[in-house]
Parts: sequence; structure tokens; C-alpha cells
Amino acid sequence: MIDRLAEVERAQARDYTSFSVRGKRFGYYWPRTKTVGLKQTLSEQEALVAERPDVFEAQFTSGGFGWVVVYLRGIEADELTELVYEAWRLSAPEDLAEANPLRRVSRGRR
Repeated sequence: MIDRLAEVERAQARDYTSFSVRGKRFGYYWPRTKTVGLKQTLSEQEALVAERPDVFEAQFTSGGFGWVVVYLRGIEADELTELVYEAWRLSAPEDLAEANPLRRVSRGRR
């Protein structure tokens, strides 16, 4: 899903990978804990944690945004795709975000 977003920059650290767009961070992936950290609005952070505390955890707030930890075992791919896109959109310049709306990938028959 990250590969479908425009201008994503990856940075590898010892324990995690971070994701940015034009120098602004929007997400992290920690393989050891099977979690991601995603930038969200403060209201979305609050709503996600309140609705499903077994899947979402408040990570921190910064610059008017609330970051959430997402436990991957508890989330469907479609919902995660939307949250990753929203995190990217919150960090991307407006013109880039407008030029790259969320595209749904249709799944083939099995």
C-alpha cells in the first residue's frame, strides 16, 4: 500500500522503517511488534482509541496531530489502507494530495 502513494521516502533504522513525503514524516513500521505508527488528526486519534483500544493506542501528539499505534493483527487491509492514506495526505503538500486521491484496488476473483 505504501508503494501506491506518491513520493514516499523510506528511512531504515535498526528497529523500524519510517515513511515521509517531501521530508514530512507520516508513518513508522516496527516488524518486531507487528505495529505501525500513523499520523492522524487529534479527533481521529481520540475516536480510534476510544472505539477499539485493543487495535489502536495513542502514541503522542505533535504539531496539532495525534499519532496512533496500530496493532496489525486487529485491522483489515482496507481500513489500514485508508489510515495510511490519511496519514500520507496530512503530510503531503496540498497539490500533491489533490493529484493523488485514494485509489481502491479491486480484488480479483479467487
